[in-house]
Amino acid sequence: MPEPRETAVYTHGHHESVLRSHTWRTAANSAAYLVPSLRPHMKILDVGCGPGTITADLAALVPDGHVTGVDRAPEILEQARSTAAGRGLANVDFAVADVHALDYADDTFCVVHAHQVLQHVGDPVRALREMRRVVKPGGLVAVRDADYAAMTWFPASEGLDDWLDLYRRVARANGGEPDAGRRLKAWALRAGFTDVTATSGTWTFATCQERAWWSGLWADRTLASAYADRARLGGHASVARLRAVADAWREWGEREDGWFSVLHGEILCRKDA
Repeated sequence: MPEPRETAVYTHGHHESVLRSHTWRTAANSAAYLVPSLRPHMKILDVGCGPGTITADLAALVPDGHVTGVDRAPEILEQARSTAAGRGLANVDFAVADVHALDYADDTFCVVHAHQVLQHVGDPVRALREMRRVVKPGGLVAVRDADYAAMTWFPASEGLDDWLDLYRRVARANGGEPDAGRRLKAWALRAGFTDVTATSGTWTFATCQERAWWSGLWADRTLASAYADRARLGGHASVARLRAVADAWREWGEREDGWFSVLHGEILCRKDA
């Protein structure tokens, strides 16, 4: 197996404001495009599993099968193990792994799943080739990624415009592609898949509670997370600019008519039998 390629820097890090979002994710709100294809006996690899909430949901959906969650960050896997243990799941395990060079034999899994991963890796086509390698003939590779340039909101806000511009510049400087959602099908074709179903899905934040939660976590992330450090230390934004962006998030969150939608690209890729 070739030596692993160094992945891009994970832009967000694992600050509490980031995990506030990650632990909210479920199979229902983040993998609905995959769920109808699951069967009780399946063996699944969940790439970039983070704190394990989606992983645990997948394990519950394949009670006669098994799910392995992998992530590059050993520290987050402890939380993932705790999540699975708290639900009493015995058919799930976790390991450190690099998606560019997975430590699994060819044709091992029925499904390989990755949520919000390819936007952060150094070589998404190579990552998809690795996912294709370890999935069984006839199996599925399921990938979902946000597309930052396609995110939209109301009312208009110069501060949120600045946030979007800043985030995309920081993410690209870290080696990632923040507008990954629209590129997933193209990447899959380049990785050798011939049977690719491309769809899209959204998260929408519009109620008072949803606006407060979404705006609050982004305001905190802009000031206190690894993203904030990388924006400042990389010369992309001053502390004053970051504070202005955080203020814009909180102002938007207080708007009764506020509405925010996140567009995700989704692909289901079946490996040739």
